[in-house]
Amino acid sequence: MKTDLHPKYHRTIVSCACGETFETGSTNETLKVEICSKCHPFFTGKQKFVDTGGRVERFKRKYGM
Repeated sequence: MKTDLHPKYHRTIVSCACGETFETGSTNETLKVEICSKCHPFFTGKQKFVDTGGRVERFKRKYGM
């Protein structure tokens, strides 16, 4: 068996853009995510538009909304 083959496994703190933090295990020491289960529309039932590159404005202009 080879030694030191696998990466180190750490207790990781995951922080979301909404401010939520939780602990899990990963090979990284810290993780930053944009959407978690506390703010994801599927789990909250609230629709949130994420405007990427002006797509929402382009849609509104195209259909006169």
